[in-house]
Amino acid sequence: MSDLPPPRSSKPPPQQQGQRPLPASLRRNAPLVPVDSAGGRALAAVIAILTFLAALCAGGAELVATSSEQWRSDIAREVTIQVRPNAQRAIQADVDRAVALARQTPGVQDVQAFTREESERLLEPWLGTGLDFDDLPVPRLIVLKLEARARPDFGPLRQALKEQVPGATLDDHALWVSRLSTMANTIIGIGAALVVLVLVAAGLAVTFATRGAMAGNRDVVEVLHFVGASDDFIAREFQRRFFKLGLRGSAAGAGAALLLTVLLGFVTRSWRASPAGDQIEALFGTFSIGWRGYAIVVLIALAVAVITGIVSRLTVRRFLNGNG
Repeated sequence: MSDLPPPRSSKPPPQQQGQRPLPASLRRNAPLVPVDSAGGRALAAVIAILTFLAALCAGGAELVATSSEQWRSDIAREVTIQVRPNAQRAIQADVDRAVALARQTPGVQDVQAFTREESERLLEPWLGTGLDFDDLPVPRLIVLKLEARARPDFGPLRQALKEQVPGATLDDHALWVSRLSTMANTIIGIGAALVVLVLVAAGLAVTFATRGAMAGNRDVVEVLHFVGASDDFIAREFQRRFFKLGLRGSAAGAGAALLLTVLLGFVTRSWRASPAGDQIEALFGTFSIGWRGYAIVVLIALAVAVITGIVSRLTVRRFLNGNG
């Protein structure tokens, strides 16, 4: 019995004198890159704010694109004939003749001639109410509704109006459609540029955060190298941790943006009966970005998370190669 070896103790052997102590993160069996630290929470908050801003920019651009498409569709389906008064001619006869010519044009679905009173009411928002329009040469308007997907040739109608109804002009709103398209495309381009800038800012924030994490875990990295861990293993560990952190922050930011969009839509619907609500609805429709807008916001959140992981991996590899 005396030849048996002494029993092993469950406690680890005391650290030898002069031996370099293990880093605290390894002694407590913690992950290499903790995401619940103060720095990790701060970076998650920054990513959430940047994602929120990017989602708002993308949602606003989508809202403008949808509204612009609806405006252009409505404008393109209407053509206006304006008949100006002429002292030598009966304006009502000219209006009737212009209506008859318009109804003969292929592709025209409906023709509506405004009365004198209706034409005067159109001027009230600019001239005010209570004015006497008897002495003013108020033109008469004729609205032509076009058939769906119809592209009529208005050349013969313009020529007939010029010959038979002097003072009548036809406006197909092509200039307004062009200007509206230019404005909408400009706003969409600015929104896309802002989204790109926000993504770049998120990448820069992740770069500085990764450098700080590498500097704070230098001892851990040295120990991992000592036990045979490769640079790819360390980079993957950082990438996995930062991807989770970025996904958490981007999900919070995208969720806040979607919640704000839903609340704004609810508020505009509740204001629909008021004059302000009518103006907002005329500009932005129902203030809904639709399924395409929601998909864009989700894609932005995923893009931020992916960028966070990729940038952290590249930063770690650069740091380990001695270029950081």
